[in-house]
Amino acid sequence: ALVENPDALLGRFDPAFLKVPTEALISSMRDHQKYFHVIDAKGRLLPVFITVSNIRSTAPGRVRAGNERVLNARLADARFFWETDNRQPLDNRVDELDGVLFHQALGSLYDKTRRLETLSVKIAQTLRADETLCAKAAHLCKADLVTGMVGEFPELQGTMGRYLAQHDKEPAAVARAIEEHYLPRHARDKLPASVPGRVLALADRIDSLVGLFLAGEEPTGDKDPYGLRRAALGVIRILIEKKVDLDIVELVNHSADTYAATGNPVSTNAKKQCIAFVMERYRALYAALGFAQDEISAVLEAGANRPLDFDRRLKALAKFRHHRDAASLAAANKRIRNILRKSEQSIGEELDPQLLTNTAEIALSQAILETAGAIAPAIARADYPAALRILAGLRPVVDRFFDEVMVMAEDLPLRANRLTLLGQLSSLFLTIADISLLQTPERPSGR
Repeated sequence: ALVENPDALLGRFDPAFLKVPTEALISSMRDHQKYFHVIDAKGRLLPVFITVSNIRSTAPGRVRAGNERVLNARLADARFFWETDNRQPLDNRVDELDGVLFHQALGSLYDKTRRLETLSVKIAQTLRADETLCAKAAHLCKADLVTGMVGEFPELQGTMGRYLAQHDKEPAAVARAIEEHYLPRHARDKLPASVPGRVLALADRIDSLVGLFLAGEEPTGDKDPYGLRRAALGVIRILIEKKVDLDIVELVNHSADTYAATGNPVSTNAKKQCIAFVMERYRALYAALGFAQDEISAVLEAGANRPLDFDRRLKALAKFRHHRDAASLAAANKRIRNILRKSEQSIGEELDPQLLTNTAEIALSQAILETAGAIAPAIARADYPAALRILAGLRPVVDRFFDEVMVMAEDLPLRANRLTLLGQLSSLFLTIADISLLQTPERPSGR
């Protein structure tokens, strides 16, 4: 959209500039000059570029020469910054971060770096990852922000950190993690491929989320100046798509501990708000994938601290709702929840077998015990489709119970015992999802 009568010209630049990191050269051509860079069959950058003018010139050589002169000056600047940055190890730049503000209530980027070191080690321990590599990557991950290259090319933060770490002979895993910890940058961006990269990406985002909720900077309406929605979605995507089974509540608590250790305690309310904010991102993510809102709500009601586990439950429930007994069980669960909610009596936990007088309630009690034992192994191995199929087997005995038993009996001990029985049945279903929230008729859902 920059020209109406495009005319392409091929220009060249000094091959000596190819010693500068490729991304910086491409940024100079593409972003600064609106040129096309050129690569060979193996993907290597060539010392040529394509520029597009708005008219077919009668002196193309002069146009080419003018563009080459401008580009060579740009690339000379990039080379100067690169050579200057190489004179100082990345490790020596960490202290400079103390002069770069992260947030007025949360301190400098140096303060954030120290928190990331602690939090990364904690996450690495949980995942049984290499703590030393993760701590080193966390120590260096923000240091390239005070380099000349990133000052000139802000979009290359992390990328320049990788190059400089490689130049300093840091472990390859550390250099890679420095670049990967910024991933994903947007909704459809790739995710960190290495374990240290994932650890650091999670630590960075959780630290920002907890800290900014502590500082009262939570998003309001459409305003999200710190990109917290994007950060929360990034956390969820990493945990689910890379099959990292971590607990959001534990991550938030670990991060809160790092703030408390530096004299900045996080209130219980701020932690709750942060956790709720992260979990609410499930809706946007899975609605975009085609899952129905009632399916998402049903699984959220059963607890969703572990995103990977949430993903498995939701996919199992989305398929289960097409089971022949699903609609009947959902209706029965709604009835149970309504009875329990409207009851003025407290619901006990222990059932009194001597008060089970009706054959239908005796059958239900026995079925609950048998089903609980049967689904426990399936739930332990996260085989939720199998667990839901087992629960579906309760339908006949549940239907019979409601046909033959008066729950709200005049006899108060008898009524209390039957309410306890229903409470046990409700809890059994809630081990996977609150299927009482499933709406009828069925709605199409993603798989």
